[in-house]
Amino acid sequence: MDDTVSGSTTAVTAKLVKISLEDVQCRHRRERKDLQAKIQALKKNTPKTNKKKRKEVMEEVARMETELDLKQADEIKVAEELQSVKLVENQSNGENFEVLESDEKIKCEPSVRITKAQKRRDKKAREARLREEEILAASEDTTYTPKTIEARKLQSKLKKRDLVLYNIPSDGDCLYNAIRHQLMRHSLGSPTVQQLRYETANYIYANKDMLIPYMTNSENGDLITDNEFEKYCNDVRSTPAWGGQIELKALSSVLKVPIEIIQADGSPTIQGDEFTGVPLVITYHRHMYSLSEHYNSTIPLSAATTDGDYP
Repeated sequence: MDDTVSGSTTAVTAKLVKISLEDVQCRHRRERKDLQAKIQALKKNTPKTNKKKRKEVMEEVARMETELDLKQADEIKVAEELQSVKLVENQSNGENFEVLESDEKIKCEPSVRITKAQKRRDKKAREARLREEEILAASEDTTYTPKTIEARKLQSKLKKRDLVLYNIPSDGDCLYNAIRHQLMRHSLGSPTVQQLRYETANYIYANKDMLIPYMTNSENGDLITDNEFEKYCNDVRSTPAWGGQIELKALSSVLKVPIEIIQADGSPTIQGDEFTGVPLVITYHRHMYSLSEHYNSTIPLSAATTDGDYP
């Protein structure tokens, strides 16, 4: 074969290889666009409230992207290797190679070779997107919210004492209802919430000098004035005002029983440890409800047939 035929054959082969590589790269771009469209559709059709499904979708997205990366990397490697393969001249039949005309080429966007640096950047971008999805899912997941962490801690503490939570309605009367439930549990009477409020207000009013140093204005932090003290006692007596440490002290003194308060963090606190007898055991919740703090009651584990709701 003369030099003219050899040169022509080499040129044709180079052109065929170039077209093949462009074909691969063009197809890769289409595959990536198709994959992104599929990913967007998956995310759009996944309810944000369905955390399990969102996690499954994230895992599926990562799997599809990884599979496409590996597949395309292999195909690019093969296509690039073709460029280094020398054409074996076919001298036996003098076979001519037909040059593909421009209208036979695969129509696609201009070819842009993906460098190793670009591949690394693409990989980092995908990893960053995945981390963002994980952070978003974690923020929507209630597993690690203050409320659930507090609930798990309280549950663990109660379990060690063979106790479980007894749910009390979430309102300004929760402290008084929790105490009322404990009194009935221990056969110590069944006063109404209004009776408990009345006795509590009377005790606070009668022990002003002892209690007022611990009573502050919620807005400025100053000790309350005489007028504010009067209003405080009236609110305890006549409104569903929320109760706290002052009211617990008053209730323990009025009922002459110790009251133990279990909370998620720290040791239990006891009001009225000067009194004898079995303490009334209630729980304090800082994060159970967004609007305010809350008190619940407790019952023995052996008596818990359900989660327990206030009758």
